[in-house]
Amino acid sequence: MSDPIPRAQPPPQRAEHPDRWWRWRNNPLRRRNDLFQAWVGLLLAVAVGVATPLTGWAVGASVHGSLSATAEQQARTGRHLTAVLVHDAPRHPEPGSAEARETRYPAEVAYTAPDGTGRTATADVVPGLAAGAGVRVWVDGDGDIADPPAGPEDIRYRAIGWGSAAGCTVLATGKLAYAVTAHLLDRRRSAAWSDAWHRAADR
Repeated sequence: MSDPIPRAQPPPQRAEHPDRWWRWRNNPLRRRNDLFQAWVGLLLAVAVGVATPLTGWAVGASVHGSLSATAEQQARTGRHLTAVLVHDAPRHPEPGSAEARETRYPAEVAYTAPDGTGRTATADVVPGLAAGAGVRVWVDGDGDIADPPAGPEDIRYRAIGWGSAAGCTVLATGKLAYAVTAHLLDRRRSAAWSDAWHRAADR
């Protein structure tokens, strides 16, 4: 009588927490490029860990200094003027709402430039203003309507944004460098396995 067919066994379960440090331990299955990959990962982690905050701080400080200098120069050469609305400004669909208080519409205004010449230009005004209403505008050194100089809060937020973006770029570059290195090593390992199988088949 033949032996009964053994019952099917479930496939072995993969470890929930794979060993991430196996490349550092000496074992018969570890190859030299495995150890090399471990060292590359360690060096990149240290380099990225140091470079990310330093780069973010350096870029943020540089942007803050540049924007502050620009704002100071604009404040020295420009000034606020009162312009007059030429035509009625459009009305907001929901007068009195929070959105209406934040909305600005482009409208034609007339004003006298610092050099004494009369000019017309487009400025953003609140909804519903009637023609002839006074509008406070900022003019630059040439007498043209422009955005007012950035304030300290706006400059700080922009500097933080640029610094954060620079730090994230360093972090992404480090991850990409490790991924490329791992991919090249995987290709090399696959080629070595293929050569070993061919040599074994030829025996």
